[in-house]
Amino acid sequence: MIDYAAFRRLGVSTVYEATGKQGLIGCEFRQLTPGSRAAGPARTVRCGQDDNLMVHAAIERIEPGDVVVLTMPEPRPVALIGELLLTQMMVRKAAAVLCDAASRDVEELATMGLPVWTRFVSPRGATKEKVGALDVPVEVGGATINPGDIVVLDADGACVVAHGDAQRALQLSEERFGREERTRERYRSGERSYDINDLRRIVEGAKA
Repeated sequence: MIDYAAFRRLGVSTVYEATGKQGLIGCEFRQLTPGSRAAGPARTVRCGQDDNLMVHAAIERIEPGDVVVLTMPEPRPVALIGELLLTQMMVRKAAAVLCDAASRDVEELATMGLPVWTRFVSPRGATKEKVGALDVPVEVGGATINPGDIVVLDADGACVVAHGDAQRALQLSEERFGREERTRERYRSGERSYDINDLRRIVEGAKA
């Protein structure tokens, strides 16, 4: 069993750094619900360009805890999701939505309790004509996301961990978190990162 709650607690930066700076979803997303965090298995949706037919088709496949990943060939400010689609995803108990396109009805989305991360905000609606694909590998921000991979989301952005690497990634992330806790206590006691990390040698050695 994968401990998705632990990934959510640890957060994007810790997981990304701990796993060797792998899996960064390298584009800026707008977090519609401030303070929200999520982690769960990817439910991937590849839409046709500027079309959200496949978002409607994906609803019945969503399992509780899924992070729904919405994509199209070229990310553009066309809304793939709004209040009515998010309502259906809430009924299916999705954990979050990552939309590599636009969202609309954002004031409503921000208060609905199902967190959304979106690349754009736009009222421009999508067509419902083009057949895409569900549960297939997709690329977002330079990262490949396969169905079932762990997507981690918070205020820092997003990262992905391959499903088969979940236990190792979680162990490394917990270890990093523990090290940071110990380091934080040293800083609180008055020690400085300049000395703890041997940075003085780099700076003052360069002056010699």
